[in-house]
Amino acid sequence: MLPLSPRPRTVVYMSNPPFGFGFPDPDKRPDDESSGAGGPSGSGADPFQQLGQMLSQLGQMLSQAGSSSGPVNYDLAKQIALQRLGSEGQLGFAAGDRTGEGAVRDSARLAELWLDEATILPTGASVTAAWTARDWIEKTLPTWQRLCDPVAKQVSSAWMQALPEEAKQAAGPLLSMVGQMGGMAFGSQLGNALAGLASEVLTSTDIGLPLGPESTSALLPKNIEKFTEGLERPASEVLVFLAAREAAHQRLFAHVPWLRQRLLATVEEFASGITVDTSALEQLAGQIDPANPASIEQVMSSGLLEPQTTPEQKAALGRLETLLALVEGWVDVVVAEATGDRLPGAEALRETLRRRRATGGPAEQTFATLVGLELRPRRMRSASALWKLVGDRHGMKSRDTLWSHPDLMPTAEDLDDPIGFAERLGDTGALGEGIDPIAELERTERAEGDSGTVDKNKDDGGKEGETDEDGGEGAAGREPGDA
Repeated sequence: MLPLSPRPRTVVYMSNPPFGFGFPDPDKRPDDESSGAGGPSGSGADPFQQLGQMLSQLGQMLSQAGSSSGPVNYDLAKQIALQRLGSEGQLGFAAGDRTGEGAVRDSARLAELWLDEATILPTGASVTAAWTARDWIEKTLPTWQRLCDPVAKQVSSAWMQALPEEAKQAAGPLLSMVGQMGGMAFGSQLGNALAGLASEVLTSTDIGLPLGPESTSALLPKNIEKFTEGLERPASEVLVFLAAREAAHQRLFAHVPWLRQRLLATVEEFASGITVDTSALEQLAGQIDPANPASIEQVMSSGLLEPQTTPEQKAALGRLETLLALVEGWVDVVVAEATGDRLPGAEALRETLRRRRATGGPAEQTFATLVGLELRPRRMRSASALWKLVGDRHGMKSRDTLWSHPDLMPTAEDLDDPIGFAERLGDTGALGEGIDPIAELERTERAEGDSGTVDKNKDDGGKEGETDEDGGEGAAGREPGDA
């Protein structure tokens, strides 16, 4: 019997091939390879083909880094988010599925009819859409850019300022490359966070901010289908309930002209005040490999660059949490009044969404780490109780009139004492019968438009907002419609 000759050493395999590719095992055939197919083209496992794909992707990333001029490579973020969503399958109705789109439109139309009886604010959405997760990425990315830029700029500038002067001179042109690598690292983190959010959100306003285009009501049917699993409620009932929440948000953002700007500006104010402990950068210097962008991403997510919260940020955070709670509390009350007698499971769905908003999902927590801000209304139940009390005592018209001007809105202290707030409204006559809420909203909207026209004619260095009663908040403190 002839002895078996040993196999060549070049085909001995590692359990985890480096960089995800290796030489194919001659003893293993891919499952999808036909018996008559030989050679490397039948399986797609050709190491040179995989190497070519990897180098092609690397070239795309580097070319995008060269074209990115901001602190975050948003082209890369979008590409990563869409690739992740693509690998998980279609996360929404296909474009040709008219039945799904029709269900969204019908649910939105029914919800609008019910809301007409629960609020004085008219319909706010002129467009109703069924979005896929990919649609959500593309439609909301401009708003995310506005929210993320201040954080990235602060971290990038702190990184550069912490370098010794001799190091800056020695690095020379390499500094711009380091900036591009930082933009790629931020873009990679943002892309992964947005992909996670896109697979969880149910509507365009699900996290409480007006992320999508104005006057556009959007639901994500596939995500809603996943959310419905285990609720033991009909899918049509859940869809109508969520459509009512989305429509209520859109009524606020469309007819309370100061609200959208104040929400986004307060987030910007918080992010712009971020400071970084530059002494920690010395500890990070030995952990970064300039040839490996992934090492920069790991450093940024390690917690060593944890932003320091300033008193100004704490004040901005308090204002944001109060405003988010007031928005979510009002939506909660209005939707409950609109659907309570019409949907058998409305109260159970209401409680489910309350808990969902209070805890947040893994993707929302990931984004909180990236931006440094948790977009959760911590006091939503208190705000809901306040709006319910005001409506019961003074009526729907008086309750919604409070949105006509920011000076009429409840404060954080009022959330602690909703009964006292309701009593003061009656005592001061702020909700007198002579007030026409629609006229007040229209007047505020006209003032907002006039203010925007004036601002365009001013230099960027203008200092509007210095006379604000709440401490001179600058851009974030300006109240559109203030007299």
